[in-house]
Amino acid sequence: MTYWQDKVCVVTGGSAGLGLAIGRALAQSGAKVVLTARRKEPLEAAAAELSRGGAQVVAVAGDVAWQEDVDRIAATIAEKFGRVDLLCNCVGRSTRGAVLDATPEDFQQLLDVNFLATVRTTRALAPLLLQSRGHLVNIGSLACKVGTRFMGAYPASKFALAGYTQQLRLELADQGVHVMLVCPGPIAREDAGTRYAAASPGVPAAAQSPGAGARLKAIDPDKLAADILRACERRKPELVVPAKAKLLFAISQLSASWGDWLLRKSSSP
Repeated sequence: MTYWQDKVCVVTGGSAGLGLAIGRALAQSGAKVVLTARRKEPLEAAAAELSRGGAQVVAVAGDVAWQEDVDRIAATIAEKFGRVDLLCNCVGRSTRGAVLDATPEDFQQLLDVNFLATVRTTRALAPLLLQSRGHLVNIGSLACKVGTRFMGAYPASKFALAGYTQQLRLELADQGVHVMLVCPGPIAREDAGTRYAAASPGVPAAAQSPGAGARLKAIDPDKLAADILRACERRKPELVVPAKAKLLFAISQLSASWGDWLLRKSSSP
């Protein structure tokens, strides 16, 4: 029997990418998996894929950027299972562009997806998490820790997520809830070479690549999913992938000048 056997695990953004990979890893570990995503058809296809091995997988379509949908998703989970042992907030979106070209509306859109969606789902499912003394995992980015050039409003939205996650970790620790922030580098995906083709004019070609030109190997989502579950079982407060990025974070905290110099050397021109 695995650690996740029969645990109720909710994964937002579960129809594709890292969210689907985490859902798959949980299903293979015997968990009862709840997948959420905006689009119904891809979500149901993902749930069907995961359930082929005999796992119990429930698909609940909804946009976690809307409170009404979040309330409905939470009510469905409460009625069907009455508990949540893991909430993994995987919804997120990245952009490219010069920061001065990013409008207040651009910042608001990314804050809605990358930060406020997590606030909504966390608040809605907190009573069930507190009851089970479960796990809360927020999927961030290396941009939670450092602001890289030509990523538009993205780093600001991820910094907000990092601060929120740390507050949750400190406030919920005494109530038995494990909170973890995951900070991965670029994750391998089929559209990695084309998804930023419409970036704002003047953005260097290297900045349109995965990781905004950071010299990092793309991460396999299935391997990352396994690493996340392992770190969760060990109740780690944070997971940074690749681990070598921790050195950059430490240097940036000790010296902003040295940190900026390293970022310039290791990212897009």
